[in-house]
This record gives sequence, structure tokens and C-alpha cells, in this order.
Amino acid sequence: MFNKKNNKLWTVVGIIAFGVVIYVLAKHGSLIENILHQAGPWAPLAAILLYALLAITPITTDPITVIIGATYGPLIGVFIAWLGNNGAALVEYYVGKKIPYSGNPQASNPKLPFKLSKLPVNSWQFLIFGRMIPGYGGKIISILAGMHHVPLRRYLWTTALTNFGGSLILAYGGFGLIKLIKIP
Repeated sequence: MFNKKNNKLWTVVGIIAFGVVIYVLAKHGSLIENILHQAGPWAPLAAILLYALLAITPITTDPITVIIGATYGPLIGVFIAWLGNNGAALVEYYVGKKIPYSGNPQASNPKLPFKLSKLPVNSWQFLIFGRMIPGYGGKIISILAGMHHVPLRRYLWTTALTNFGGSLILAYGGFGLIKLIKIP
């Protein structure tokens, strides 16, 4: 299924895609806000698609969630962010399914805090608490879950649960931050 030529090709494609995304985000800091404004009534759908596009990069989607919360308020912002984060997590899961797994858990498990590395990848504890590691936890856990062929049903409910908590905190925080800044 995977050969060295395909691996090299996808590695090059991934590096180029990563470079383009980094360049665009660095060059245009307010790009996300502009995309949402230009999308008009389709902005929530554009935001959800933006989450999925960033899923294939190491860039965290947390800033999008803060912007969504500030733009749409805490209730709608949480819902949009939750959908977007779940969509991104599914993309990451399916990317992980394409990565060959050697069958050796130690070879594919990174060192994680709180002794999470000692838990089996398909355990709900690993899937929930691993996603709570700030910054990179969600991406790594999603890819590992795909690599280890965690049952989709278990992956979905654990992901939906932790994404709801993260979306709630970041979207509500973004909304609160904007209200705090706009105080006369």
C-alpha cells in the first residue's frame, strides 16, 4: 500500500502545503477575520472548512475558536467551533489511518505527560486526557487513534466530548475578551 516513492511524494506535498499555510498566516495576520467577513452569511460554514484545512498542518485552531467566539457570541460561537474542531479531528484521524503502523506501541507513542503513554491508545482515558494537552494534544491523539485503528464510534464520542469543553472555554473566552476590551 505504501512504498518509498509515495511516502516521499506525500512528504514533499505536506512540507509545501505547510510552508504555504505558514507564509499566508504570517503575512496576513487578520486573514481569518477577512475570510469570515467576505463569506457573509456563509461565514460559519467557511469557518468550519477552515478548521478542516488547518487539520493537515501543525497549526493549532485555537485562535480561530477565539475569533469565532468574539464574532458570533458564546452560544453560536461554541457550536461553530465544536463542529469545526470535530471536522478537523476527523481529518486528522483519517490521515493517521494512512500512516503505516508497525504494531509496536512504543514505536508510535510519543512521550506524553501524566503517564498517558502507558495507556493503550484505544482506551477512552488516553483519548480524552491526551486531547487535553494544550497546543498539540488533539492533533497527536487524532493521528495516533487513526494509526492504531481505534474504533470510530469510541473516537467520535471522546473527541466530541473534549472538543465541546475546549470550544466552550475558548469561544466564551474570546467573547469575554472582546467585551472587556470594548468597555468605555
